[in-house]
Amino acid sequence: MSDGARPWVLHVDLDQFIAAVEILRRPELAGLPLIVGGRGDPTERAVVSTASYEAREFGVGSGMPLKTAVRKIPDAVLLPVDAPAYEAASAQVMAALRDLGGVVVEVLGWDEAFVGAETADPEALARRAQEVVLAATRLHCSVGIGDNKVRAKIATGFGKPRGIFRLTAQNWFEVMGERPTRELWGVGAKVSKRLADHGIRTVAELAAAPREELVAEFGPRMGLWYSELGHGVGPAVVDDSPWIARGHSRETTYQQNLTTTEQVAAAVRELAEQVFADTVREGRPVFRVTLKVRYAPFVTKVMGKKLPAPTSSREVVVDAALALVERLDRDREIRLLGVRAEMVMPEAGDQAERTPVRGRL
Repeated sequence: MSDGARPWVLHVDLDQFIAAVEILRRPELAGLPLIVGGRGDPTERAVVSTASYEAREFGVGSGMPLKTAVRKIPDAVLLPVDAPAYEAASAQVMAALRDLGGVVVEVLGWDEAFVGAETADPEALARRAQEVVLAATRLHCSVGIGDNKVRAKIATGFGKPRGIFRLTAQNWFEVMGERPTRELWGVGAKVSKRLADHGIRTVAELAAAPREELVAEFGPRMGLWYSELGHGVGPAVVDDSPWIARGHSRETTYQQNLTTTEQVAAAVRELAEQVFADTVREGRPVFRVTLKVRYAPFVTKVMGKKLPAPTSSREVVVDAALALVERLDRDREIRLLGVRAEMVMPEAGDQAERTPVRGRL
């Protein structure tokens, strides 16, 4: 490196991506509360995939039932999900980022990516990234600049919309210290509550917490991860190698609640067979099966079963999923079921350094 250049991580995040793609196709929707989800029919069971900034001002967000969203904004514009359109737009965005030259692009999803580069002026690179994406797609993005992935990812939130923000070891505690742990990437509501039970409510308090206390609560792997997260520590290598899936999932929201054990077993069998077919295409054995259930009206539970040994047997995987049905509450109606199969990773496929570990609790 020369001229003050050093490695940086940029996190590029498209602003209200799905809504923005729809507005490009329908310019008359600009400025209106727009909700995209399911088939765009609030009488059906579906959730919000994205909401425009105007809709978010009313408290509508991703994952919310469409019926709830419409109650919050009766005059909102509702549109069905058009995955092929979003995939095409995403491909254009990622191609534009790769064309920056001298960078490594690690795709995280339709609407976000890490960009790794050596530069003396990361803000200038961030502005170029915004310019090339806008020129190629007419979509706006925000960019977080960090000395690792954790800080870059969190920085993006301070730059939205259409902005740039730098978060490094130098200003970590100044920016994040007094913020609640819920604002850390990978800390959800349940983890933040468990931390609060130990008197840990802010990022600074998490950083100061004894590691042994965190390990005792969350286990050796996640306990150490949360300890480092309090300091903003995380992986810094941006890797553009193809992502290796750790598992495959299938889930279905039923328009009519499932009310009998027979209905539930048949639905789980169908999902498990679909998931197994997905793993066959990967060519790797399954070692764990997980069942997700959403009871009416909207209570979600997840339960898992580690197999005695990795298997490539459809019967073993399906039977493991069906065994989990026995753990369900038979007195409660079910509106959603999901089955996930986790596969053995190839020897060279442990990509723990690719992206920060996310809390699953």
